[in-house]
Amino acid sequence: MTAQPEEHEEHDYLGPATLVVEGVEFSVEVQLRGHFQPIDGRFRWYGRIRPNTDLHTLLAGKKRTGQLTTPQGSATGEISDPDPWQRYRILGVSTPPFPLPTADLSD
Repeated sequence: MTAQPEEHEEHDYLGPATLVVEGVEFSVEVQLRGHFQPIDGRFRWYGRIRPNTDLHTLLAGKKRTGQLTTPQGSATGEISDPDPWQRYRILGVSTPPFPLPTADLSD
């Protein structure tokens, strides 16, 4: 049995979320990050959904669109690319479902 890779320490949100795919609601755990893409002026957020047997049964390794909601917000993302540990990738282009740090410009 192969060990699961170490979790990255860097993340913008790590915790519980609700994912709705094709009208079915799942309680999931997610690890999310994001960054502003200056070339096209959009914010891209992405991450992995921890293994969830029911979600894996529904998705069966195929791409789907879903609504991800955390305690701080909600956003639509594309779910795809399960890794060998059945952690699905999720990505979106929008305001993310987690708070963004703000810069203090009061100098």
